[in-house]
Amino acid sequence: MLMRLHDLDRMFNAMDLLQRKLTGDQAGITRGRPLFADWNVPQPGPGANLYDKGENLEMTLEVPGMGKDDLGIKIQGNYLEVSGKRESDAPEGYSAHRVERGTSSFTRSFTLPAEVDSSKVEARLNNGLLVLVLPKAEAAKPKQITIQ
Repeated sequence: MLMRLHDLDRMFNAMDLLQRKLTGDQAGITRGRPLFADWNVPQPGPGANLYDKGENLEMTLEVPGMGKDDLGIKIQGNYLEVSGKRESDAPEGYSAHRVERGTSSFTRSFTLPAEVDSSKVEARLNNGLLVLVLPKAEAAKPKQITIQ
């Protein structure tokens, strides 16, 4: 049986749509009510970038709509865990006519490329970006050895 090219395009577009519904949008926070929301399928977390700047590692995470009280950060050695939860901002007693910014929560875990000195970690939140400055532990920093 021969299929027309148009039919194949329709089929692939439907598959792409289903994949977007299952995995959420690129920003890591879905719009509206995700497909299969009642199935308790974990949603993807925020996008993250990790940079090695010599003395420090620096990570940025996209957390739009979240405040510092909505976020949690745990560090142990070279293990980092960032979590967050956005509650509904609907006024008490009102029914929602349209909800595109629903509640959401996430937990992201990272194995860092070096041990981190957790007592010197800095975290700041600016315009929906969480920036973590993670100073490397002394044992993780390269040392120059003098030949005798």
